[in-house]
Amino acid sequence: MNGTAHDSSRSVIVVGSGPTGLLLAGDLAAAGVPVTLVEKRPHKISNLSRAFVVHARTLEQLDARGVADDIEAKGRPLDRLRLFGNLSIELTGLPTRFDHLLVIPQYEVEQVLERRAVDAGVTFSHETEVTGLTQDADGVTLRVRRADGSTDLLRAAYVVGTDGMRSSVREAVGLPFPGKSVIRSVVLADVRLAEEPENLLTVSAVGDAFAFIAPFGDGYYRVIGWNRSRDVADSEPLDLDEIKEIARLALGRDYGMHDARWMSRFHSDERQAPAYRVGRVLLAGDAAHVHTPAGGQGMNTGLQDAANLGWKLAAVVTGRAGDALLDTYQTERHAVGKAVLRSSGGIVRLAMAKYPWTLAARAALTGFLGRVRPARNKVIGNVTGLGFRYAAPKGAHRLTGTRVPDVLLGDGVRLYEALRAGEFVLILPRGTAYEDARVKVAHWASERRTALLVRPDGYVAWAGELAENRGVNSTDFPAEFATYSLR
Repeated sequence: MNGTAHDSSRSVIVVGSGPTGLLLAGDLAAAGVPVTLVEKRPHKISNLSRAFVVHARTLEQLDARGVADDIEAKGRPLDRLRLFGNLSIELTGLPTRFDHLLVIPQYEVEQVLERRAVDAGVTFSHETEVTGLTQDADGVTLRVRRADGSTDLLRAAYVVGTDGMRSSVREAVGLPFPGKSVIRSVVLADVRLAEEPENLLTVSAVGDAFAFIAPFGDGYYRVIGWNRSRDVADSEPLDLDEIKEIARLALGRDYGMHDARWMSRFHSDERQAPAYRVGRVLLAGDAAHVHTPAGGQGMNTGLQDAANLGWKLAAVVTGRAGDALLDTYQTERHAVGKAVLRSSGGIVRLAMAKYPWTLAARAALTGFLGRVRPARNKVIGNVTGLGFRYAAPKGAHRLTGTRVPDVLLGDGVRLYEALRAGEFVLILPRGTAYEDARVKVAHWASERRTALLVRPDGYVAWAGELAENRGVNSTDFPAEFATYSLR
């Protein structure tokens, strides 16, 4: 064994350097927490990712970190998302400055988040594989294997597993990953096309076949396809002719696919860990939940997990909040993960409807959503992430737990610019003073009389309606947030 166990009571180890791990590690380091990001792969940004869509709520979270504009510059906006059959959702009316979805390969998002993490001071440990884990009342010890085969012990106050569907961290704490494979023998390929598709995202399902085409931006396109009638093992050989056949079945043409630089098979699962926290070990992203690709919600849900967990974990590690604050991560994000499982699963099942009764159900639902705006808005809110809200205590203001839009504040600064400090923002009516200067105070640009205590992740921690000449006191705030927000 090389090295000895070292105790670091104020540090965190994040395992897995995908988008979720990079965002979380960057948030922790920016908050002053020593953080090590452990990754078993060599240091490189892979183009083998399956995610190609960044939704509006994720873009808002990235805006709160000052990197949304960089990512927007690398992607291509799309104002409509097709879900199944003839149903597509219009995004231009979304209540956000990001009234679109962004088509961008996952590795481009990872590059931006890695630069941020490096700048924030994250320590990277590549080619380091987790082989065991123990925890006690004071921290967590990881046993790892280095690239040369030597072993080592790493110690931290908390460990977060963001290491994907086959999470070593999740397995080490004994958490099951119940669920099932929904789609087997999905094919993927990176190809050149002789004919450019008419749409930025090309997707359709006909009979037993489904196909999706998205651009990398470098002349290559990612193709994802599935033929229900060809259910084979992931190890079965794959050639370009099979991919072209699926495209012709689903899309009516193969766009002259040629020069494949990579091809593979995989199976799509629906799974969710029963708990996202076991003592001092937490899970986020695909280590906690995996979904079908339908709706492009997988990577987005993981990034939003990180946005929820980062400020809470930083507050606990630095002594600004009690350990119980981490229980709210489990409560809030497990419910969202479950909702995403339902919505993405429902989309893929409707997209692949085959029997007369399932086709009739899809047609009826498409017509209903086309006619009934509240129902359509519910679907849009779930897919884009804008509609999720967290549970509020009984008797709380109706806004508690809801997402706050990127409002313009009285000093001309947008809310999500104000959130870049990683702190709570207290928005007050004009002319209202706050007795304690230790919290960041802003004022409405309008005559609104609602006071909002906005969490670092952009959700309402507390709200109240203020009469003229009434101020706010820290005792108004929920106990679990008061210590942190008034540091």
